[in-house]
Amino acid sequence: MTSSTYETVRIGVVSVSDRASSGVYEDKGSPALQDWLGRALHNPLIWETRLIPDDEKIISETLMELVDEAECHLVLTTGGTGPAPRDVTPEATLAIADRVMPGFGEQMRQISLTFVPTAILSRQVGVVRGSALIINLPGQPKAIAETLAGLPDASPPVHGIFAAVPYCIDLIGGPYLEADPKVCKAFRPAGRRPPPSDGHRGA
Repeated sequence: MTSSTYETVRIGVVSVSDRASSGVYEDKGSPALQDWLGRALHNPLIWETRLIPDDEKIISETLMELVDEAECHLVLTTGGTGPAPRDVTPEATLAIADRVMPGFGEQMRQISLTFVPTAILSRQVGVVRGSALIINLPGQPKAIAETLAGLPDASPPVHGIFAAVPYCIDLIGGPYLEADPKVCKAFRPAGRRPPPSDGHRGA
């Protein structure tokens, strides 16, 4: 099947960093996310990228704009999830949520604890707003890939959070995400099939 066979998906990618947004250093979170998702999904992707400071009001307004106006189906943030005073991404995300999905944060911390004990300090959250899923991710490219893909070579293997993302978006009324199993296998109930589509229903 070609990419035009699949529904188009709008994805918001938000890097939250005082220093990157002011030009002190290069933002590496957004490019890492776009690279990974571009390989993980067969769907045509429309990107909405934002680079903003660690300001709770600005973060909340950005997330609302991406969901309510840009009509993103999935919004992923990087940065601002630690215990420092300026780390307010979780608070800003929870402030605009309709529902909290605690399993995403729990699993991300479990994966990261395999590598560093300081992962317990991370406060990432996953929430639903309308028919969009919003997830806070770590800020480092390596940690982003690990939390999304999991640890498939571990014994026993550890599932990454992205395995549950397509089905979650199914359930909240978003487009059907078709994952590439070579990058990350999506889990859905047996027998579940994508809806009839001309490839543009999710645009």
